[in-house]
Amino acid sequence: MSVKTESVYTGEFLVSEGNNTISREQVPFAANLTMEPGTVVGKASADGVYSALDPDAADGTETAAGILYAGKVTDASGGDGVIIARLAEVVDSLLIWPVGITDEQKTAAVDQLTGLDIILRTE
Repeated sequence: MSVKTESVYTGEFLVSEGNNTISREQVPFAANLTMEPGTVVGKASADGVYSALDPDAADGTETAAGILYAGKVTDASGGDGVIIARLAEVVDSLLIWPVGITDEQKTAAVDQLTGLDIILRTE
């Protein structure tokens, strides 16, 4: 019998968020992305578009700016999506971090999320 693995569902990583969706923000995303819910995102300084966190970058995306609420696939022109931008508690084990992120980089990103009042909780 084959084994099936479910991915994270939209918003599944959320423990709680502010009333009336104050925690959410619709933002522009870069072109040609495929991301799952719970992906930690950064915001490019030059044009304000979001993409997956890249701790090795030097364009703004090295700083955690939120968490992707629902899965997102963009085409060559990019597109809009929703992030958790503030005032939320999230399950740390359901977040998606960049491959190869170091402990120091992850600690820095967690601190950046905490600065946005996004608190990581263990299950």
